[in-house]
Amino acid sequence: MQTAQVAANYTLGGADLLRRAMGKKKPEEMAKQREIFVTGAAQNEIGEAKANEIFDTMEKFAGYGFNKSHAAAYSLVAYHTAWLKRHHPAAFMAATLSSEMADTDKVQFFCNDAKENGIVFLPPDINSGFVRFRPVDAQHVRYGLGAIKGSGESALNVILAARKDGGPFTDLFDFCRRVDKRVVNRRVIEALIRAGAFDSIDDHRAKLLASVGRALDAADQAERNAHQGGLFDAPAGSAVPPETHYIEVPRWNERERLLNEKQALGYFFSGHPFNAYADEVAAFARRRLSDLEPQREPTLLCGVVLGVRTQMSRNGKMAIVMLDDASAQIEVTVYNELWDAARSKIREDELLVIEGKVSRDSFTGGLRVVADNLLTLAEARGRYARVLKLSLNGQTTSETAGRLRTLLSPYRSSDGACPVRIRYRNADAETELTLPDAWRVRLDDRLLEELDDWLTPENVSVIYH
Repeated sequence: MQTAQVAANYTLGGADLLRRAMGKKKPEEMAKQREIFVTGAAQNEIGEAKANEIFDTMEKFAGYGFNKSHAAAYSLVAYHTAWLKRHHPAAFMAATLSSEMADTDKVQFFCNDAKENGIVFLPPDINSGFVRFRPVDAQHVRYGLGAIKGSGESALNVILAARKDGGPFTDLFDFCRRVDKRVVNRRVIEALIRAGAFDSIDDHRAKLLASVGRALDAADQAERNAHQGGLFDAPAGSAVPPETHYIEVPRWNERERLLNEKQALGYFFSGHPFNAYADEVAAFARRRLSDLEPQREPTLLCGVVLGVRTQMSRNGKMAIVMLDDASAQIEVTVYNELWDAARSKIREDELLVIEGKVSRDSFTGGLRVVADNLLTLAEARGRYARVLKLSLNGQTTSETAGRLRTLLSPYRSSDGACPVRIRYRNADAETELTLPDAWRVRLDDRLLEELDDWLTPENVSVIYH
């Protein structure tokens, strides 16, 4: 505004109109203001070329500039927040996260930033947590229960009131008996279990989730019984606590636990599903995403698919796949022909192996990855694995051979399949035997899981070298 006054004889009101026009970026208004500016500058003996140069500079600055009052205020706020983050990191991050609990993307961003600065997050806990994030000490923050999807502040306040009145919850059945189930419904309880909020009581999340219905029914029955009395009832104060009967189910493996955790929190909090594959895929994809560099030759990279968005190009629909391997996240462009042919391989939260070209993105300054081919992990195993090695120790029986035949038969394939080698050892001798080509198998996750359950993981190995 001052430049317009001095250089082009604008009045204060006219300079404010110029400011508004630049803020709205309307071409017709800007053309009108440019003409006024050049005319006014000529009265101060400033040539047309120089006047246009000054106007262009002002217009460019208007795209990102602040006036002095705004700049001063932002600078002061930036100084205050930087000081708090440096000297009171846990309290600062707890407050920041509490203000953004409704936005999962921001919660994840601030959690990652806090971890990079040495903050440790304690998991959500129905016996120790509160609605908001809370600092425990200078380096530890307790995760806020309010950041769990589907919980709701009213339900959490009921839980906290029950905990305050009756002390810590002892198990799922005790929890369901003590809370108001009209507010703390099944959906809320399941979200808390998936997020790990019951882990301090019982970390068998699969069992707890399967038993929610039974616990709610038991709580309803206990409430009905409390309103009934009889001649032979036990005296007051001597009531026997009701029994807890959980539904016994297998524990979740790490992948199942993380996927349920993501459902409740919106992201992987206590680990990353890629870690289960990291050692195996390192045998053929030697670089993590954080180590990628531009190069002419195609590169093999692996990661878990976090999300996919599609957009139209001149040649048809293309996709942008967000890949994450716990070391970094990177966007991979999948053009229309490959997208049409292999879109079924791109599944959220599943591992994806990509052959592609890595180059420098001149627009962003980062990396640009374009996919040439997409592989599932089973396909990558079939291409790069040398042999599936199984160790069978002890006395060979027809039952053992039959079990092996049953496990391998559904996965037999002659197309890109992997040979199977049996290593056998007993008290007298040991040998290795490669099964005929007719018994080559696809190395699906399910097959390897079944073999692990039967022979134990140390006796099942995929050999790449």
